[in-house]
Amino acid sequence: IDQLQDVWASLDSLLVTLDETQWKTMTECPNWTVQDTVVHLLSTERGLHGEPPTTHRATNLTHVKNPIGEFNEHEIDARRSRTGAEVFAEWQDIQAKRRDTFATAGDEYFAREMMTPTGPGTFADFLHIRVMDAWVHEQDIRRVLHQPGNEDGPAAQHSIGRFSRSLPMVVGKRAAAPDGSTVRIDITGPVVRTFHIATNAGKAAHVDSDVAAASSPICTITLDSNTYVALCCGRQFFASGDPRINFAGDVALGERVMAGFNVMI
Repeated sequence: IDQLQDVWASLDSLLVTLDETQWKTMTECPNWTVQDTVVHLLSTERGLHGEPPTTHRATNLTHVKNPIGEFNEHEIDARRSRTGAEVFAEWQDIQAKRRDTFATAGDEYFAREMMTPTGPGTFADFLHIRVMDAWVHEQDIRRVLHQPGNEDGPAAQHSIGRFSRSLPMVVGKRAAAPDGSTVRIDITGPVVRTFHIATNAGKAAHVDSDVAAASSPICTITLDSNTYVALCCGRQFFASGDPRINFAGDVALGERVMAGFNVMI
């Protein structure tokens, strides 16, 4: 809860300064402006708070891939004629309601079962996803407005940790790392992390540094955490020669890893 509310506060400190042109700036999410991104956040919180969805129906759903995406698009399209200030006021309103609920709800509120984007779980489980989603969208907004911030706090650490769960699939399945090999991924900052992904008997998994030290990595990939997030979330896509990414060892394998890096959650 603290991490989620910290992201909201960080995002608000930026949003309160924006003019209408900035609100209408396109992000790297298809067809979404800064304003649309905030509408996605506020409409999700409205739904979790039990408020009814819009009855408006968007007509352009060509980029929508699933029911959640369709829900998002209806909510966003319903507010596209509004000003940034009007959307910000609605965002503040639902935030106040959610903060009050978080402060007053009992354990049963957080323990209740529900469907999350990753499958069945509890609302407490969903909160972990909400932190990641809110932080990623804050970074989407900051990136296109060239106003960096909140890049290395608890929510950033949490989100990188969630994204790292996909690395065995990326390394083992998508990049087809050879059996018995280890790929090392060094994230240099603002979030600093090192991951070792080892393949064994056709499966890939995280291994700790002590295990990884027993053999040299077949490939080491070095990049900063902002690049990691942009590629992992599909905001940007890897191209050979990207100066933000360095490879040591098997460069071809490293490039296959980065080409398959686009995973969310």
